Amino acid sequence: MRTAEPWVSVDDVAAHVGASRDTIYRWIDESGLPASKVGRFWKLRLSDVDKWIRSGGAAQHKRTEGRR
Repeated sequence: MRTAEPWVSVDDVAAHVGASRDTIYRWIDESGLPASKVGRFWKLRLSDVDKWIRSGGAAQHKRTEGRR
């Protein structure tokens, strides 16, 4: 029997990809990073995050303020 991949927190994803928590939240809100809201917390699967990054999801993020 195969075990299901665990859901992880935004903090776990930030550590996994080397980005800040704010960046992860921005990717969820603005760039379509696959995540599910569980109560008041966002939960993600690392395989979904890795697939999204490899497909160019992080590169497509548009900065709305700050540096160009």
